[in-house]
Amino acid sequence: MSKEKLIIFDTTLRDGEQSPGASMTRDEKVRIAKALEKMNVDIIEAGFAIASPGDFEAVKAVAAAVQDSTICSLARAAIQDIERAGEALAKANSSRIHTFIATSPIHMKYKLQMTPEQVLDQAVRSVKHARNYTNDVEFSCEDASRSEFDFLCQMIEATIAAGATTINLPDTVGYGIPDEYGAMIKSVIENVPNSDQAIFSVHCHNDLGLAVANSLSAVQNGARQVECTINGLGERAGNASLEEIVMAVKTRHDQVPVETMIETQHIVSTSRLVATITGFPVQPNKAIVGANAFAHEAGIHQDGVIKHRETYEIMRAEDVGWSENRLVLGKHSGRKALYKRLKELGVEFESREESDEIFKKFKELADKKHDIHDEDLQALVSDIQAIELAEQYKLVSLSVCSKTDEIPEAEVTLMNNAQSSDATATGSGPVDATFKAIEQIANSGATLELYSVNAITKGTDSQGEVTVRLEKNGVIVNGSGADTDIVIASAKAYVHALNLLGSDARRAHPQTQGI
Repeated sequence: MSKEKLIIFDTTLRDGEQSPGASMTRDEKVRIAKALEKMNVDIIEAGFAIASPGDFEAVKAVAAAVQDSTICSLARAAIQDIERAGEALAKANSSRIHTFIATSPIHMKYKLQMTPEQVLDQAVRSVKHARNYTNDVEFSCEDASRSEFDFLCQMIEATIAAGATTINLPDTVGYGIPDEYGAMIKSVIENVPNSDQAIFSVHCHNDLGLAVANSLSAVQNGARQVECTINGLGERAGNASLEEIVMAVKTRHDQVPVETMIETQHIVSTSRLVATITGFPVQPNKAIVGANAFAHEAGIHQDGVIKHRETYEIMRAEDVGWSENRLVLGKHSGRKALYKRLKELGVEFESREESDEIFKKFKELADKKHDIHDEDLQALVSDIQAIELAEQYKLVSLSVCSKTDEIPEAEVTLMNNAQSSDATATGSGPVDATFKAIEQIANSGATLELYSVNAITKGTDSQGEVTVRLEKNGVIVNGSGADTDIVIASAKAYVHALNLLGSDARRAHPQTQGI
């Protein structure tokens, strides 16, 4: 018997970007969007078009680059938001406007300072206006899990009548419990007279670690769209993880009455791409995509798996892409092999100069480490894009002296607005000394919020990927750098962050209101 389709709505590029420091450039958003398209994701929420000029351009670029997935922009229930979203989505092959307003008493009273009647009127007007730009309009009742049931039903009935084709009932603050949340979805569908004219969706946050459980409970009770992110990325504790939702539906098909169209073999590569670009590494014990997800340490487990895989594995590692990353490149690999693999990873070149630069950096890396894996290539592309962004600073050279019982010292040369600048500084360690030397030149006044190092692959010759998060006047930026030398990678990441602070890519928190 055929099952109903579960629509996968990915919001990595919008809600995922709301993780402080996870801001992505336009080109990085396009790379991730192409990877999501390759996975056969149904809806890609590309951003919040009115949030900033950078967000608008990113939504516009994703809309132009993606052909097979529907591209969506978030918009508050406000005319100017909807018009900006419609403008950004104008060139999309398939578009959706996702508009929302809060419906819980606490949000209406303290945040919106509006009466329920005013909220209802604004929601209806917004949905009707969105229909001028697309026939695919989603409406969200922000904080639905804390909304009064009768008002929720009234709001849903009115917005469906106004033209909403998808109704989203978010658990905005991660307050829901699976049985309770699923029952709410079922009751709404049963009590709204025109509920059969829309698809019901859920968007669950993970504040209590229940986002995936709540989403699956909703699906069992009639929801047919789940909003989720790669690696569970998102503000606060994150969102429901796309990979966990998809594999739960696939693995427990006996309990979940739906199926997805996701090409699951691309899950791991997409997860790693998102981790590389955002600087948020995946924890080793993360379900599906963590390094230990299919590892067996205990002797009893190893013996069982050897005898019969299903004794301790409920999924096949290769089904989510763990066996896909076996093509290893090296210093003898040519341009065709490199470009072919980059294309498979969703990397496209805008010019011959860009492809030449990537090949040059690939050869330089191949001289430092013997085998180059997909993670290395993704980090290499991100590193090159970070350099291309540079509007003010460029790392020219770095020399660090670190000896036992001596204070580390760093000498740095930067290009600063086309002029060479040198600085020397000491610090508690080589990285600290390097950052202080860079700051002597930049004098940015920024505060270091995060310094994170992640080994991209196994082995002592692995590239180190460094994330540096800087904050200045409420603006948070996330710089990244990769190199086989951790100190050089750290310097690259700090310089990248400084350039982001001074570029159009800088931004405050992406959204002050969110679902």
